[in-house]
Amino acid sequence: MNNQQVSQLNLSGGLAYFSEGFRLIRQPGLRLFVIAPLMINTLLFYWMVTASYELFGGWMAALMEWLPTWLSFLEWLFWPLYAVAIIMVLAYCFVAVANLIGSPFYGILSEKVEQHLTGEKLEGDDGWKALVATIPRSIARELHKLIYYLPRAILLLILGFIPGVNLIAGVLWFGFSSWMMTLQYVDYPADNNNMSFAHLKRFASERRWPSLSFGMLVYVVAMIPIVNLIAVPAAVCGATAFWVNEKRQKIS
Repeated sequence: MNNQQVSQLNLSGGLAYFSEGFRLIRQPGLRLFVIAPLMINTLLFYWMVTASYELFGGWMAALMEWLPTWLSFLEWLFWPLYAVAIIMVLAYCFVAVANLIGSPFYGILSEKVEQHLTGEKLEGDDGWKALVATIPRSIARELHKLIYYLPRAILLLILGFIPGVNLIAGVLWFGFSSWMMTLQYVDYPADNNNMSFAHLKRFASERRWPSLSFGMLVYVVAMIPIVNLIAVPAAVCGATAFWVNEKRQKIS
């Protein structure tokens, strides 16, 4: 990535990083590490769509039972709110499970992208042995993010059951999920460069606009059927471009 590319990415924020990710997944040297998780994502997406279709009606009925009788006249308003909430939760669950299963591939993919952008090889082994060796660490890192996510998500879900408050909870949920998307994907290059998760949160929060705008785009695209299958590896590549650019900006 030359200096002109760095400048353009910095000016455009999250949109440029995510667009860069879609460009990078088409690079010949990176395709292998995109195809394998793409196949996994396709199977996972099929299973989740099938299960969600069967369970959606029951979930909606259960949620509507929480609505007090005296607010029943607002059922027309709360039904779409709850429907959107379910779709948002399912979108994040798809991404979370896809990342958990594909995390070893994504770690290597991020490493290859960083090498492609900087021309510098990261320390460590290469090839399939390296992929196998990273599996325990990658899964542990994903579980760490899940532990950070779950208590906050549960709190927002509880707020979503409170009539009136759930209008605000929906906005908070979108913002928090966008933030998590950024942490999720920038964590791959951060882990490759031995940055702790706590340090990563500070790194992202110091770059609030590009971080949130990138996460918002990823989260929205993750809710689009079929497109979300390639959105995950594209987000890994885009987040690595984010990492390379923002680190370079700090150094310069």
